[in-house]
Amino acid sequence: QVQLVESGGGLVQAGGSLRLSCAASGLTFSINAMGWFRQAPGKEREFVSAITWSGASTYYADSVKGRFTISRDNSKNTVSLQMSSLKPEDTAVYYCAAQTYYTAQYHLSNNYNSWGQGTQVTVIS
Repeated sequence: QVQLVESGGGLVQAGGSLRLSCAASGLTFSINAMGWFRQAPGKEREFVSAITWSGASTYYADSVKGRFTISRDNSKNTVSLQMSSLKPEDTAVYYCAAQTYYTAQYHLSNNYNSWGQGTQVTVIS
């Protein structure tokens, strides 16, 4: 089992920045990739970004490309999401997720089998 704990959400004005972190513990050697998803009120959960556990490859939704950066700290088993140029439409609960088997479909939430509790990000105009 992999346990995930997110931190770093909050309230920010449009154009501002926030950094989310996700600390993984437990059977971290089994992780293939980590992802960030978000869910706004009344909407489906959507893919934001993903990174392979080696850190060699990163993936982004078109809506955040160029504004968000995902990274991994090997020594701390932590994945971070640096969010810049935030927009009100980025407001959502952000979830960290881990997949413990190989799949190249990093954008599909069903391919992740461990999830964090979520952290709220609110962007005001």
